[in-house]
Amino acid sequence: MPNAPGLYAAIARGAFRRYSTYRAATLAGTFTNTVFGIILASSFLALWQARPNLGGYDQSQAVTYIWVSQSLLVTVAVWGGGFQDDVQDRFRSGDIAIDLYRPVDFQGWWLATDLGRAAFQLLVRGTVPLLLGALVFRIRLPENPLTWVVFLFAVLLAVVVSFGLRFLVSITGFWLHDSEGVRSVMLVVSMFFSGMLLPIALFPGPLGTLAHVLPWAALIQAPTDVFLERRTGAALLGPLGFQLAWAVALLAAGRGAQLLATRRVVVQGG
Repeated sequence: MPNAPGLYAAIARGAFRRYSTYRAATLAGTFTNTVFGIILASSFLALWQARPNLGGYDQSQAVTYIWVSQSLLVTVAVWGGGFQDDVQDRFRSGDIAIDLYRPVDFQGWWLATDLGRAAFQLLVRGTVPLLLGALVFRIRLPENPLTWVVFLFAVLLAVVVSFGLRFLVSITGFWLHDSEGVRSVMLVVSMFFSGMLLPIALFPGPLGTLAHVLPWAALIQAPTDVFLERRTGAALLGPLGFQLAWAVALLAAGRGAQLLATRRVVVQGG
C-alpha cells in the first residue's frame, strides 16, 4: 500500500483527469457562467451608479466581485454536487459498504477526490470567465502579486469548508438513505449566505452580523475580499483564520458523524 500522502495525491490526480474528460459539459458550463456574469455585472453597474460605494465597494470592485464569484461558483460547489453525487449513487446501489472497507480513510478519500475536482474547475471554469469579464468590463485586479498566492490559499480553504458542509449532508444518508431533501435545503442556504447573490456587506443589521460568522461566508465572500485586497498585511489573518477555523471544525464534525455512521452500519450488519 502506498504512503498516505502519495495515495491521496493519486486520488486527486485521478479526479482531475476524470473531470477533464467532460469537455462538452465544461464548455457549456463555462459559457453559462460567462453569460450570467455579464448579466449580473451589468445589473451591479446600474445599482452602483444609483448608489455609489454601496457596502464599501466602488463600481469596479462591485463588478469584479461578480466575476470572481462566478469563477468560484463551481470550484467551491456552492450548489453542491461533486463527490455528493457519487456518494448518493453508492447509497442507492449499496456500494457504500464497499467504500467503508477500503484500506483508506472514507473522509480522506472523498476529500482528495473533491480537491482534484476543484483544481480542474478552477483552472477552466474559474479562469476563463474571469478573463472574459476583464475584456468586457473594467475590473480591479490585485495590485500586489502576492495577493494571487494568498487568494489561491483562500480558495483552497473555501473548497475544504465546502467539502466539510457537503460531507455532513452526505453522511445523513446513513440514517435517511436519501439525502436529497437535506441537499435541497443546503443549496438555498449556501446561495444566500455564501455571498454569491450579493456581498454580505449589503445584508442589513443582525442578518449581516449572522451571515459574517456562518461557515458559508468562507465560500465566496472571504476569498473574493482577499482578491479585492479589502484587507492587506496582517489583516489578512482575519478572513484566512475564519476559513481555517471552520475547515477544522467541519472536518472534525464530519469525522464524528462518520464514526457514528460506521457504528450504525456494523450494528445493522451492513
